[in-house]
Amino acid sequence: MSERHEQENRLSRAYERVLERLEKGAGDLSWESLQREMDDAIEFEAELETYTKDELALLRAWVERDMRDLRQFLAHGGEGIATWLGIDLGAVSRRVTEALFSIADRTTVDQARFADDLEAARADYVEGEMAVPGRMRCVHCDTEVILETITRLEPCHHCGHRYFARARG
Repeated sequence: MSERHEQENRLSRAYERVLERLEKGAGDLSWESLQREMDDAIEFEAELETYTKDELALLRAWVERDMRDLRQFLAHGGEGIATWLGIDLGAVSRRVTEALFSIADRTTVDQARFADDLEAARADYVEGEMAVPGRMRCVHCDTEVILETITRLEPCHHCGHRYFARARG
């Protein structure tokens, strides 16, 4: 077996183990708890096998990307794991399918908080933080706010949400 193929197999097995650890997690899948569980799962993988820092960073990024995508799909009314995957579930291992179903079930319970967590993940600034002058935009409604001086951020004056990003362009 080639070295590249062996590396892919190791990372595939690690990805599956990370999903299993997330499945067995504390039950709450807020963005913060997902990050903590992901930290624990990646730390476990680092202790289980020898991975480079790059491999561990990639593994985390891949799982995080897929969990974010799954949660967005479900939050926007997506129907089921098979539809999200775009393939027959029979083509996916039972362990992976069970982990995804468990994560999806826990996700649908907490849609309101997830929407807030998703906005927070896209934001660079949160209400109450100090920010230097410039143009900001609310990540919820895209309303632009111009800060003339170093200012403590207030909730969006248009929609009341708390998360902002620098307006570019």
